[in-house]
Amino acid sequence: MSQTKNHYEAKRWLATAEEDLLAAQTLKKDELFAHACFLTQQCGGKAIKSMWFAIGEDPWGHSIQRLVREFPQSDKISDMETWQKRAASLDKFYIPTRYPNGLPDLTPGQSYFLSDAEEAISQATFFLNASRRLLEENA
Repeated sequence: MSQTKNHYEAKRWLATAEEDLLAAQTLKKDELFAHACFLTQQCGGKAIKSMWFAIGEDPWGHSIQRLVREFPQSDKISDMETWQKRAASLDKFYIPTRYPNGLPDLTPGQSYFLSDAEEAISQATFFLNASRRLLEENA
């Protein structure tokens, strides 16, 4: 892919990540915390994938931890341990926020709270900001 196409694809993924975060914030306001948490996981994943596209790589998978760990230009990640912890916190929202059998005897709506949504939004925002910076550097 050419640098122009890479940048274009990265921007598409970043824009979709931003929409996911906006939707998560709206769901938080409506007290749909499990759904908000799930969308922050989606936001974080798309933001990291945007970083991959920005450098001309083709990411695959849904684990933010793996996408961070295997990022081809790891020198662009200032503190890998912190990034991994942030990624892990979002990856925990991938399955149990969506399915009633993801947690024993509880529905997602019974298991996630305002504090979960707020923390998840904070983590997703971190990945969005990092992706924006990398995109600007590679413009």
